[in-house]
Amino acid sequence: MGEASITGARFESSHPFSRALMLVNFGWRSRKTRLMTDSRARQPRCPASCTCTKDNALCESAGLIPRAFPPDVISLSFVKSEFTEIPTESFIHMPALHLLLFTTNNLESIDEDAFLGLPHLEYLFIENNQINSISPYAFRGLKTLVHLSLSNNNLETIPKDLFKGLEALTKVDLRGNRFTCDCKLKWLVEWIYSTNATVDQISCKEPSASQDKRINDLLPQSFDCITTEFASYQSLKFESISVETFTFGEDQYVVFAQPFIGKCSFMEWDHVEMVFRNFDDIDSTSTVICKPLVIDKQLFIIVAQLFGGSHIYKRDTSANKFIKLQGIDILKIRKPNDVETFRIDGESFFAVADSSKAGSTTIYKWNGNGFYSHQSLHPWYRDTDVEYVEISAKPHLILSSSSQRPVIYQWNKGTKLFERRTDIPEMEDVYAVKHFRVKADLYLCLTRFIGDSKVMRWDGALFRELQMVPSRGAMAFQPFAVGSWQYAILGSDYSFTQVYRWDAKKGQFVHFQELNIQAPRAFSPISIDNRQFLLASSFKGKTQIYEHLVIDLSN
Repeated sequence: MGEASITGARFESSHPFSRALMLVNFGWRSRKTRLMTDSRARQPRCPASCTCTKDNALCESAGLIPRAFPPDVISLSFVKSEFTEIPTESFIHMPALHLLLFTTNNLESIDEDAFLGLPHLEYLFIENNQINSISPYAFRGLKTLVHLSLSNNNLETIPKDLFKGLEALTKVDLRGNRFTCDCKLKWLVEWIYSTNATVDQISCKEPSASQDKRINDLLPQSFDCITTEFASYQSLKFESISVETFTFGEDQYVVFAQPFIGKCSFMEWDHVEMVFRNFDDIDSTSTVICKPLVIDKQLFIIVAQLFGGSHIYKRDTSANKFIKLQGIDILKIRKPNDVETFRIDGESFFAVADSSKAGSTTIYKWNGNGFYSHQSLHPWYRDTDVEYVEISAKPHLILSSSSQRPVIYQWNKGTKLFERRTDIPEMEDVYAVKHFRVKADLYLCLTRFIGDSKVMRWDGALFRELQMVPSRGAMAFQPFAVGSWQYAILGSDYSFTQVYRWDAKKGQFVHFQELNIQAPRAFSPISIDNRQFLLASSFKGKTQIYEHLVIDLSN
C-alpha cells in the first residue's frame, strides 16, 4: 500500500481500511462524541507531521506518536513513521477514535495497554511494519474492536490470549508473518477452532517439518507440549551414602545412611512448612545402608555397617522408638555393600551383598519372630550389588561383582532355594544392576565405574545390549518412574549427574537434564501431597532433594 493512496479517491476501494473508513465517515458522523470545550481557542491543533481534515488525520514520517489531535478526528493513520514502538496509553487523549492504521513504519513492538482509553475503536490495521514483539496485554480494553490486522510483519509467534476480551471481533488478518508452529502457538490453533471470527489462512515457516503447513488446519492435539523438570527444592546439611523411602501406617518416610557420623536419619514431610524434617535416628557405626522392611504392620530396619557388625531394628510404636531386635552373622557378612528386600509366595526375605574377600552374599528369611540365614550364595566373589527381579514371572536374583560378570540366580520352587542359572556375557566390572519395565518389556541398567554403563533388554532368552551410556566415574545408574515418565539417572564422581528420559518412539533413553550433586551414591523418588520429589544422597556434599515439575510449554 503506497502512502499516496491513503486518503481521498486515490485510496484503493477494495482494501478493508478503505471500506472501514467509508463506514466510519458515513455511519458515525451524526453521532460522534464531541470532546471540545466551549472555548474553541483551546482545541488541540493538527500536529506538524500530520495532515488533518474534519474527521481524519494522516501522519507521515512522524518521530513520535502525537499526544493530541483535533477532537473531531475519528480516523488516524501513520505512514513511514520513525518511531519503533507503540507505548502504553499512546491514545489516551483521543477517546473518539473509531479507526487506527499503521503501515510501512519502522514499528517493532507494541507495549502493554497501548490502546487503552479507546472505547469506540472498531478497526485497527497494523500492516507492513517490522513488528516482532507484542505484549500479551497490548489490546486490552478494546471491547468494540471488530477488525484487527497484523499482516505482513515479522511475527514468529503471538503471546497467549492476545485476543482475550476482544468480544466484538469478527475479522483477524495474520497473513505475511513468519510463524514458528511450536508449543507457543498451540493456543492460537485452539482459538481459531473456538472463535466465531474469520481468520485468513496463515502458514508455518518453522520448524522445517511443518513448513508451509496451514495453521488453520492444524489440530491442537498434534502439539506435544508437556515436559518435565527436576528443580532444586531442599538441601540437607549432611553427607549420605544411601537413601530409601517407605510407607508405614498411613505416613511416608525417608531414611538416609550417614557413614561419617554413623547414623540412620529418618525424615518425614511437614505438611505445614512443606519441607522434609527430622523424625528419628538410629545411632550406628560406619553405616552404609538403612533398609526398611514392613512385615504384618511391623517396621524393621536393616542397618548394614562396615565395622561392629550389622543389626536389625524394630519400631516400637508404643514407646515411639527403634529397638535393636538382633544382630547379623558377622562371619558371613563382613563388608556389606547392598541390601535387597523381596517377597516370594507370601514369605519375606532380604539379601545382603558382601564385598569382602572372606564374606558371602547371604539371604535371610522372616520366621515370625526374627530373621534367620536361609541361603548363602557364592563366597569369595566380592559382590557389590544384589537385585531382585521377576523374569518370565519367576523370581530371580542378579549379583554384581568386582571379580566376575553379573550372575543370574533363579528360584527353585521345590527346594525353595536360588540356583545359579547364567551370567550376563561381555559385561565385566559391573558395579550394580537395577531393573525397570516399559509396558511388558524388561530392561536392566548396568553401572560401570570404568567404561560405559549400559541398558539391556530381555528378549525372552537373554539380556541383549540396547544402549551404551558414557559413565566414567559412575557409582549409580538408577532407573525410576515418576507418573508415566520413565527416567534413568547417572551419578558420577567426576562430572555432573546426568538425567535421561525414556523416548518411546526411539525405544531408548535420551539425555534430558544435568544436576549438580557431589559424589552421588543413590536416588529415590517419593510422592507426597500430590507432589513428586527425587532424593539424592551425596557422599561428599550436601544431600539434595529435587521436585519433579510438569511443565506445559504452551503456557
